[in-house]
Amino acid sequence: MSPNKLKLDEETISCSICLDLLKHPVTIPCGHSYCMNCIKTHWDGEDKKGIHSCPQCRKDFKPRPVLVKSTILASLVEELRKTGLEDAPADLCYAGPEDVSCDVCTERKLKAVKSCLVCLASYCEKHLQPHYEAPPLQKHQLVEPSKKLQENICPRHDEVMKIFCRTDQQCICYLCLMDEHKGHKTVPATAGRAEKQKELEASRQQIQQGIQDRQKDVKLLQQEVEAINVSADKTVEDSEKIFNQLIRLIQKRSSDVKHRIKSQQEYEVRRASKLQEKLEQEITELKRKDAELEQLSHTEDHNQFLHNYPSVSALSESTHSSSIKSRPRRHFEDVTAAVEELRDKLQDVLRDMWTDISLRLSEEDVLLSEPEPKTRDGFLKYSQEITLDPNTAHRHLLLSEEDNKATYMKEQQSYPDHPDRFTYYPQVLSRESLTGRCYWEVEMSGRGVCVAVAYKDIRRAGGSEDCLFGLNDKSWALRCETSSYAFRYNKAFTPVSGPGSSRVGVYQDHRAGVLSFYSVSETMTLLHRVQTTFTQPLHAGVRFHNTKGNTAQFVQLE
Repeated sequence: MSPNKLKLDEETISCSICLDLLKHPVTIPCGHSYCMNCIKTHWDGEDKKGIHSCPQCRKDFKPRPVLVKSTILASLVEELRKTGLEDAPADLCYAGPEDVSCDVCTERKLKAVKSCLVCLASYCEKHLQPHYEAPPLQKHQLVEPSKKLQENICPRHDEVMKIFCRTDQQCICYLCLMDEHKGHKTVPATAGRAEKQKELEASRQQIQQGIQDRQKDVKLLQQEVEAINVSADKTVEDSEKIFNQLIRLIQKRSSDVKHRIKSQQEYEVRRASKLQEKLEQEITELKRKDAELEQLSHTEDHNQFLHNYPSVSALSESTHSSSIKSRPRRHFEDVTAAVEELRDKLQDVLRDMWTDISLRLSEEDVLLSEPEPKTRDGFLKYSQEITLDPNTAHRHLLLSEEDNKATYMKEQQSYPDHPDRFTYYPQVLSRESLTGRCYWEVEMSGRGVCVAVAYKDIRRAGGSEDCLFGLNDKSWALRCETSSYAFRYNKAFTPVSGPGSSRVGVYQDHRAGVLSFYSVSETMTLLHRVQTTFTQPLHAGVRFHNTKGNTAQFVQLE
């Protein structure tokens, strides 16, 4: 059997309802064949009572024909199934539900290969041939198969829309031009397409330019990321090397101090041992001399006593006990004090240099600036542990809870004099210098607590406004009352509305110049945001009104 014959047979024994090979084939009186279930379902759904028609030729039957299986067709279908022709590539030519079907095919529809914008029809390969062969049809515009050809027909006049209305920016037919589009600026659809094509090309050029610009930016970002990684890795390596050198230097100095202490210890112990041995010898000699004198004292013969006395009473030169200095037993404590002083100075240097290092790190260029968090969990990613610096605390402030809590006291505390201490206003600053993105929370009790940040060089001594948080250009302060807030900076006073809360959250983005205060309870509410430029690292702080028992505690956030 030839391939063409097989293809013809396969088309012949296909059901025009399900478009598949016949299953339990039946032939109705008009001669057309269907799957038994397909024709039953079709007839069951017809509206004509008692009249049934053929889906292909529309011939009516009354009464409903009795369906009998066609054994010949069943045998042919079975033979085709055995040879596997039902899976042959020829089936791919038939149109499926998602395909554009040929408008000329009368039985099983084939896939369309082209659509004609003049005929407004789609054609399979076979029915498309006249468009290639007939000169009048060769002028028609063929496009890829489309299901939207009917969109080219005017819904009002059922005419092809060949005109473009510039006024309404839509395609119209020539009848539309006579009524609702009368007087509008119109051009042929081809001219309208040409205009839009130019706009499209311009848009594409703009888009392509945008793509190129962004690709350049992506390349620059990739180079920047690579440079950041190389620089960061090298800086980490160099920093570790420098810190290791510093550690080794400290270890060497520690070893030198230890060696010198041990050497001095051995020398002093050896000298004391020799002196002790000499003293013990002198004690023995003195005891012997004392025994001779005692024996002489008991001599009854006066002449014998006087004769022996000169030789017995003579004493050899000895180490007098007064030559050994009596002093408190503090032999090397001065060395300890000197090492402690070195430690304190080194801590000060490290703290100051660390502030400088942190500030330089925060000033490094970044690729993308992260937005301010929207939830408390987002803020907690930047949580910063705050400890208060006793050297800055006013003498009416008592620090407790490992220097996380400050309480206003009526009695002055016994703090030593220090140049960093606030002498007039009851204020205190944190030990930590804050750069980069930081977040902390302050839990307050009582009335009149100011939550603040300030530069380290804010004035400390005296009662001028240069010392008070919020009244100068070196500090920012949010005054928190029982049910109201107010923000102060450089003498400016700004009333702030928001829900009252005993806890205030503070967020800073040092590089972006953002300082935000939040009321923290079950939710977070923004109270006030500052946008400025920070020129130094910040220190967290609190200030109290003169009310005994007021407290402010920097919460340990998890």
